[in-house]
Amino acid sequence: MNRDIKIEVCAGGYADCVAAKQGGADRVELNGAFALGGLTPTVPVLKKVKHDTGLEVIAMVRPRAGGFCYDADEKEIMFAEAKNLLENGADGLAFGFLNANGGIDLENTRKMVELIHRHRGTAVFHRAIDVTPDIDAAVQMLIDLGVDRVLTSGQKAKALNGAGVIAELQEIYGDRIQILPGSGINAGNAAKILEKTGVSQLHASCRGYRPDPTTMGEDVSYAYLPAPHEGDYDVADAEAVRALRRAADTAAAA
Repeated sequence: MNRDIKIEVCAGGYADCVAAKQGGADRVELNGAFALGGLTPTVPVLKKVKHDTGLEVIAMVRPRAGGFCYDADEKEIMFAEAKNLLENGADGLAFGFLNANGGIDLENTRKMVELIHRHRGTAVFHRAIDVTPDIDAAVQMLIDLGVDRVLTSGQKAKALNGAGVIAELQEIYGDRIQILPGSGINAGNAAKILEKTGVSQLHASCRGYRPDPTTMGEDVSYAYLPAPHEGDYDVADAEAVRALRRAADTAAAA
């Protein structure tokens, strides 16, 4: 392949970012509430991650779970959060605005890109793109609006299944916007995804598990993971990151 592959770890908190650093990742997408698909992280976590790891940090801006068609109050909050994150060290932001019909919300996407670029950050449109009715039209709009990178699973649940669409996006638009595959990527399928798509970066969660003995009481449970991990919480695993790094580097050198 003869290309350098960047590894981005989807991090649900500080510990995930430390694991990403230990495993050799290039950057993290920092979220809160990972179990909900990732919400806006707190500024204290962002600042500690930047101070302790030195990693490039793309911070999520997402006010709630569910979809990406936001009301006026949610948008106001998102822009306030975005400004706060950028002023406190975020190297870029991941976000997504859609209209009720699934098309790109042009006005708010433009405003967010302009805000990010004023702070010399990277504007990343996240997997909201995967529920748009016309991904080609959507990506062309994002290019016109100045978005730097788009995170996508190729409109399938997992990136490996959407590799054909990702490959087309990379071939047609890859010289104008960065295409970042994500969802279900691991050391076992990284080489195949890189070969099929022609991309130069991968987004993965590299999840592992840690127990917390206070998760369940006799009649009360705070478990959110299925069996056999009811008593655990999920974290990024440094060895899984390291394995992904090795797999990507091996594929790139082949």
